[in-house]
Amino acid sequence: MSLRPSLAGAVPASTAAVARAAFPRGAPYLRLRDTLGPLFTDQQFATLFPSHGQPAEAPWRLALVTLLQFTENLSDRRAADAARSRIDWKYLLGLELADPGFDASVLSEFRSRLVGGRRGGAAARHAAGAVP
Repeated sequence: MSLRPSLAGAVPASTAAVARAAFPRGAPYLRLRDTLGPLFTDQQFATLFPSHGQPAEAPWRLALVTLLQFTENLSDRRAADAARSRIDWKYLLGLELADPGFDASVLSEFRSRLVGGRRGGAAARHAAGAVP
């Protein structure tokens, strides 16, 4: 897997409209995205990926999915399913509603890269420091 750095853009309009309709009083993950933005950038993980080869899933999203997975005590499969099916997750991750998601094995591979590159602690400290 290689890294093709991407910037975390705005939440897609269709995702935002559906999320606001589904959660008219708001929801924790919507407030998190609105308050803090995407939390991570691909550049924070650039040293973990080569510059050539098959493109990887956006590391900033995988880091965020990993935090959500831990928070909700989900298996890799359930976390991948949540990223594919839950509106609040799609909003937080800045995904289109029709985004097909990723295979659950991607999460294990990403964690292996974090541990191998000794970036897991840095990512967790960054996320903790972003929370007001």
